[in-house]
Amino acid sequence: MPISLADLVSKLPSDETWGPPTTADALVDGVPYAPYSKGDKLGRMADWTTEGKDREGRGGRQQYNRNWKDQQVYGAGTSSLFAVQVAEDESSFSVVDNTRASTKTRGFGRGGATFMRGRGRGGRDARGGRGTFQRVGGRGGQQQNYYDQRGGRGGRGRRFGGWKDYDKPQRNRDSSVNIKPDWTMLEEIDFNRLAKLNLETSTGEDIENYGFLYYYDRLYDRPPVKNTERKLNVVDRAAYNVTTSQDPIIHELAEKDEATIFATDNILSMLMCAPRSIYSWDIVITRSGNKIFLDKRDGSSLDMVSVNENAADAPLEASEGNKDTLNFPGALALEATFINHNFVNQTVIESDTAKYEMPHENPFYNPSEETEALASKAYKYRRFDLSLEKDEDPLHLIVRTELDAVVKNNISGEDQLLVIKALNEFDHKAQGSGGALDWRSKLTSQRGAVVATEMKNNSCKLARWTVQSILAKADVMKVGFVSRANPKSNDRHVILGVMGYDPRKFAEQMNLNLNNGWGIVRTIIDMVRGMKDGKYVLVKDPNKSLLRLYEVPAGTFEEEEEGTLGAVEERGEDGE
Repeated sequence: MPISLADLVSKLPSDETWGPPTTADALVDGVPYAPYSKGDKLGRMADWTTEGKDREGRGGRQQYNRNWKDQQVYGAGTSSLFAVQVAEDESSFSVVDNTRASTKTRGFGRGGATFMRGRGRGGRDARGGRGTFQRVGGRGGQQQNYYDQRGGRGGRGRRFGGWKDYDKPQRNRDSSVNIKPDWTMLEEIDFNRLAKLNLETSTGEDIENYGFLYYYDRLYDRPPVKNTERKLNVVDRAAYNVTTSQDPIIHELAEKDEATIFATDNILSMLMCAPRSIYSWDIVITRSGNKIFLDKRDGSSLDMVSVNENAADAPLEASEGNKDTLNFPGALALEATFINHNFVNQTVIESDTAKYEMPHENPFYNPSEETEALASKAYKYRRFDLSLEKDEDPLHLIVRTELDAVVKNNISGEDQLLVIKALNEFDHKAQGSGGALDWRSKLTSQRGAVVATEMKNNSCKLARWTVQSILAKADVMKVGFVSRANPKSNDRHVILGVMGYDPRKFAEQMNLNLNNGWGIVRTIIDMVRGMKDGKYVLVKDPNKSLLRLYEVPAGTFEEEEEGTLGAVEERGEDGE
């Protein structure tokens, strides 16, 4: 039943006080008292480090103080009992740390670098980080900071993987091919699965040989004379980059039923080194009856030579804040591709009387239509056996491999086949250099360190070159070191040196397992063999370590592939 107002008034206390009754139980000799026990957690009387723990620094760890922020201190609810009214204003009081901060400096390389270590007492730049590397001096004398100085126990301004990598901004790269709505995704393969594959195969056998080779100029093996530089010149020669399905020799071999799978070394090496790749790429796979062709699109990223793809701090795109147009990934790849074309032509001795002739002429060259002379190039069509014990019929693969030059062995005098490639340095102080050494001053004295850094920053590119050399059964892989004459200009270059490697031993140094590569090829082929005739596209995800296999309409890419069978003249760099 409802209570009337009169009943509420009658229940009020009769005395004049308001609130709970006052007792003397919480007073000891007139002083407020709160009980404590042995299990109670006591807070700090004075915490001078609270400001340092609450700041939003230390590598972006915004919740670094989460363990202290929500900690419950015994007696916090009764803190008002112990509140003391201070007579004077303490708002202007602050603790000043007047201890002398000591920072040791140590110079690195040309221009020097400063290494500062501290935990809050080494100045504003060193506070809160376990280690910070800064570039001091440089060109012009001004201080030049590396991109991303969030600390880490690294060297020369770069960070290695560690506990601070969780807040590293995720890069959103574009796919190498536009995925259309009418494409059907059939398979998704993670790189962890690919790394576990293994297939032993033979060294292969030669089927057909075409083209010719000039002899390599051994003068480039000598270190350059002090204070002199060899310029990289423009040598216009006709070269060809024909995809698998438009190669007339491969068509003849397919009609003779010499193999089931057909590819080029450029395409096959990318597939075999897929777990090392970072940038997006794609391979067009066509199944026709029992034949499978691995193709590339016209203008595909497979034709370009990447730069510092595997570096911890790879070159940035314009959308990622890079304002240096010369050092965009696309611009660097185009520059590296032209360098490789010109470098091969410059390092051979062109002579009609002294050259290594293959049994057949170059199948792509037409003297009546071409105005440029033919470049030194030999094509070896080689067959590999990918069969397993359980296979009823043998599974063979024919790959078109390429050789660039030939050289006489110093001891036996026999001809050795060469594959010639070139690494390029754009600016060892710029963002995206991956902590590379200065080649001009270190290539002679610290050759091993320079090569080791390139193995780390260009792991995928060097692995592909090594696989191509082994597929072609080359005796030596020559690697040139080419640098910009001026770091701010990409149209003039100098050759700093050339090194020669045994491809098989170089693969061991890079921890490159060819059996794993053959296992990847066999796995992808088995997927396509289990599908119907048609066209498929294998795409490397631009932002994740996985491959996706799509089924595409039969007419896809046909417009782009028209006119692929033609000379791709080697364009030189303007002004060289």
